[in-house]
Amino acid sequence: MARPPYDDRMPRIAHWVWFPFGVTIRFIARNGKRIGISIAGFVLLIVGLAMLVLPGPGLLLIIAGFAILATEYVWAQRALNFAKQKAAQAKNKVLGKKQEAEPKASDPTNAEAP
Repeated sequence: MARPPYDDRMPRIAHWVWFPFGVTIRFIARNGKRIGISIAGFVLLIVGLAMLVLPGPGLLLIIAGFAILATEYVWAQRALNFAKQKAAQAKNKVLGKKQEAEPKASDPTNAEAP
């Protein structure tokens, strides 16, 4: 015996009215974590951008927002890695450290023959 396309306990018109809500509820249930992470990350990004012109730790909130978004999105992970590289370069520039472009003398591949 074939099963009807709607639940026998629910009238046919109620099924068509309820269907969009059921789909939405299933979507939220399946993707709730991603939706929550997206909302939290974007809120931190927006507040961080606002705090660039207002008093507060704007850069820290932007980095925190990218860190949260990087758990779900590759583009955010790339942006966070770029920010980390630029922060390391700025730190080295302030502290006066030079980047090591030359191989060290203790490197066996660079050793000269006696």
